[in-house]
Amino acid sequence: MGRWIKPEVYPLMAAMSFVTGMCLFQLTRNVILNPDVRINKAHRTTAVLENEEEGWKYREHNLRKFLRTRPPEVMPSVNRFFSEDK
Repeated sequence: MGRWIKPEVYPLMAAMSFVTGMCLFQLTRNVILNPDVRINKAHRTTAVLENEEEGWKYREHNLRKFLRTRPPEVMPSVNRFFSEDK
């Protein structure tokens, strides 16, 4: 395999593998957990689903609850460095 793939390509392959994995994770999560996706034939016959509680539970997942307690900064140490008066 080393003969066909150059070492310079490894970072690109790693980034593409990561992005592909994230896409597969999101698609799988939506198919399995999303209340608007209806795979079962019995659920597909209903035009409007009355599942507000299920939709709220899907929207308010644990990562969102955790991030709500964090400050909305991407790099807090860099922000503090440039915003402090010296």
